[in-house]
Amino acid sequence: MNARSPRPAAVPAEALRDPRSRKALHGMKLLVGGYLAISVLTLAALFVLRGDATVVNDAVWVRVSIVVASALLSFAFAVRAARGSRGAYRRLRIVSAVMVVAIAVIVAVPGPFPLWLKLEQGVCGLALLGVLVVANGSHLRALFAAE
Repeated sequence: MNARSPRPAAVPAEALRDPRSRKALHGMKLLVGGYLAISVLTLAALFVLRGDATVVNDAVWVRVSIVVASALLSFAFAVRAARGSRGAYRRLRIVSAVMVVAIAVIVAVPGPFPLWLKLEQGVCGLALLGVLVVANGSHLRALFAAE
């Protein structure tokens, strides 16, 4: 038999309507939306520039694909968190932290990534750092704390 722990209840709607909550959740969605937009535009640029091996190599394709996937997931998590999902909030915090570390490594370590991608990743990293600051702020941590 598979015993599953009960899901934590969603954050009450009245708590989500608090002006501080609305501002923080809206800010997180904007930052993650910016991360998603930049990632998708970068993927589109890869398609346009795919014939130039000095600008687009296999490592760039793999990295940008991973970033777009994480941006899509992060956006879905941010939307669900704004609706009160504790699980989505927790996942957004985890994915954002992991991606900030991965981006810091990409930017800092010499390797197969061209300068333009490192700059793009730096911008994405700044957006995700903003998500981390907002998501780990005392107000949202208290709002999403398990009951």
